[in-house]
Amino acid sequence: MIGTSYDNIIGLEYKGPARHPRMSMHDRAAQFAPFAALTGYDEVITETGRITGSKAELDERQMEELNKAMAAIRERLREHPEVMVTFFQKDGRKAGGAYYRTQGHVRNIDDGYRMLVLAEGPSIPLDDLFSMTLI
Repeated sequence: MIGTSYDNIIGLEYKGPARHPRMSMHDRAAQFAPFAALTGYDEVITETGRITGSKAELDERQMEELNKAMAAIRERLREHPEVMVTFFQKDGRKAGGAYYRTQGHVRNIDDGYRMLVLAEGPSIPLDDLFSMTLI
């Protein structure tokens, strides 16, 4: 067998580094953990996959029911009547939105800004109302 330059050390026991303490297995594994080469990429993929709905157009019957409910609320506006409202809310990031239902007391109907103002909840654009029921 031909001798190599490592013959004198091949059988020696390895004692570890002299200057630095031995790294834990957890820390060693962390060095090889995957990294995010494109920061924010996961958030973009999640946002793209999020589904939004489109706003439904009301038919004549639905518009008539909504107008009747609005007239009844206007008659009792001083009493701050309680209503159940279903409305469309536009998504802040992409096209479309979602329908929400809320319940509250009507504080005001602002015809200038076309808003239904609830005492304990959001102000809802009148054009985004889907249904409204007096409770």
